Amino acid sequence: MERFSTCELREKEVINLCDGVKLGCPCDFEFNVCEGKITAIIVPRPSGFLGLSHARDLLIPWDRIECIGSDAILVRLQPTEYRLNEKGEKRNKYW
Repeated sequence: MERFSTCELREKEVINLCDGVKLGCPCDFEFNVCEGKITAIIVPRPSGFLGLSHARDLLIPWDRIECIGSDAILVRLQPTEYRLNEKGEKRNKYW
């Protein structure tokens, strides 16, 4: 099993296997302090004026990660799980 630091994981592009979309690079991680494990990665999603705000970060559960390679993190999400509807409202629990 290969090991990566959180700094190294932040440099990898997150790519969705379902549609090939590049979702961005992780900016943060969610931890379970009791178990000492990463439970999710957080990918910033631009929003607001000129895309400068990150109000709707994408939370990707760790069990949705299929593979972590040398330059990419492959995840399996349905497009409806990370896209907003026309009004910009949340569509699912991953937002």
